[in-house]
Amino acid sequence: MMTTPVPFQPLQLKWSDFTTYFLILVFAAGNLILPQLCHLIPSGGLIFLPIYFFTLIAAYKFGFKVGLATAILSPLANSLLFGMPPMAVLPVILIKSCLLAVAAAAIADYSKKITIFHIVLVVLCYQLIGSAIEWIITQHLASALTDLTTGIPGMLIQVFLGWYLLKKLADYEC
Repeated sequence: MMTTPVPFQPLQLKWSDFTTYFLILVFAAGNLILPQLCHLIPSGGLIFLPIYFFTLIAAYKFGFKVGLATAILSPLANSLLFGMPPMAVLPVILIKSCLLAVAAAAIADYSKKITIFHIVLVVLCYQLIGSAIEWIITQHLASALTDLTTGIPGMLIQVFLGWYLLKKLADYEC
C-alpha cells in the first residue's frame, strides 16, 4: 500500500516548557488507560502491545524528550498502580519502550515525513533490537519472540493507527 508522504516537522520541546510536561502526562495517561482496556481481553496486553502506542506518537511528533519520558513513566506507573507489567518483565518493557522512543524520534527527525514505511521502520527497530536484548537478558528465545509472534495485531495497530494519528497531528504546533 503506497501512501503519499506527508511533510512533517517533529517538535523539539525544551525541558523549561510547561507544554513538555503536559504532553508527557497526557501520553503517559493514554499509556495507562489503553492497557487497562486491552487487559479486559484475555492476553490482550500480549496481543495488542498497548503500553507502546502513545510512546510512538509522543516521540515521533513531540521529540526525544517527551517520547523518552513517556517511555519510562508509562511502564513504571502501570506496574506500580496495576501490577502490569509484572516486575519480572518490567526491565525488558522499559528497554523496548525506550528503544521505541529513540527510534521514533530519530526517524521522524531524519525523514521529516510520515509514511507507513517510516512507522514500520520504527516498529521493526524497537521490536527486533528489543527482542534481541530480551533474549540476551532472559536466555529464553521463545519469550523473546513473543511480541514478534503474538503481538502482530498490536504492531499492525501501531503502524496503521499510529500513521493515521500522526498525519492528523502533522499540522499541530505548540
